[in-house]
Amino acid sequence: MILPFIGLILGIVLGVASGIVLPYGYSVYAAMGILACLDSVLGGARSLWEEKFHLLIFVTGFFGNCLIAMGLVWLGNRLGIDFSIAAILVFGTRIFQNFSQIRRLWLNKNKKEDMIGKEQKTEVE
Repeated sequence: MILPFIGLILGIVLGVASGIVLPYGYSVYAAMGILACLDSVLGGARSLWEEKFHLLIFVTGFFGNCLIAMGLVWLGNRLGIDFSIAAILVFGTRIFQNFSQIRRLWLNKNKKEDMIGKEQKTEVE
């Protein structure tokens, strides 16, 4: 479970240390791509916690979501429609849902361990 967080921290450090600066015109595309990737990472963490993680599904979802989000924003710009608001709403909702599911799984795991400990104590007595 710690490997995704190590990868995230390593990616942030490499991104900051690289010194690459995107032109202002690409900032919306980069923001949508990052938001889509963050959604995929939290979804992958949730599936890992649920023991349903598949690397191929994660990798294709990671890059696919990123490309679709950036492509929709690009298409919206060409059509004169601001699709970035829709993408922010959808990915923001999914990020919060994934985070709440991870939190529930973590809290219920600790609760189950407490319950198991209580059951074992009563059996011993």
